[in-house]
Amino acid sequence: MTVAVGEIIQNGVIFDMKNWNNEQPNINQLPDTVERLFTMLSSRSIDYILVGGVAMLSYIEGRNTQDIDFILAKSALEALPEITITDENRDFLRGDFDGLQIDVLLTNNKLFKLVRDRYATERQFGNRTIRCATVEGLLLLKFFALPSLYRQGQFDKVSIYENDITQLLLNYSVELPKLLKILSKHLLTSDIEALQATASDIQTRIQRFYAQQQNLTISDDKNNE
Repeated sequence: MTVAVGEIIQNGVIFDMKNWNNEQPNINQLPDTVERLFTMLSSRSIDYILVGGVAMLSYIEGRNTQDIDFILAKSALEALPEITITDENRDFLRGDFDGLQIDVLLTNNKLFKLVRDRYATERQFGNRTIRCATVEGLLLLKFFALPSLYRQGQFDKVSIYENDITQLLLNYSVELPKLLKILSKHLLTSDIEALQATASDIQTRIQRFYAQQQNLTISDDKNNE
């Protein structure tokens, strides 16, 4: 079981060195703010799934985050007037809920809608069960984002996303060709070729991990004889 979402966000703020010289007046209220948000989503029957760093933490360890990411329809926000929209484009918007940053992938994008509708499951966070993206859903979103990040030269994010993909593939059995085929309906051919190269590189890296483990284990056994 993963810890409560509020605790994840609070720890993300506390352990981010960039925040150490700045006052964070709402940090103690973050867990309560997060709980109110999810209670609101549930009581108003909002059709959402949790994605991003918090969702990742239900599958792998060591991923800090300070915001909450959802996929939902733009129309759903009409039932959430407490969220103040601070930035928006066709596929994405950012909002503020009592100091809590919320990033939303909008179902205007057909891939995001597909992930919400077909790649969702329930995961336990603390005492709350939350509708969350599956491993395959998270991989689709990570791979989908990479070509744009490559073009923009946002290599810090590229490194994070590729590491997320690597950790998911290390811990879960996934049919990557099937996911790339799905992505081919939503990306340019050149983007898919780039992602195939990325996937091949990550799989080679994973094979190297296991080869190193095997080599060192054999070496240790010989030394202990």
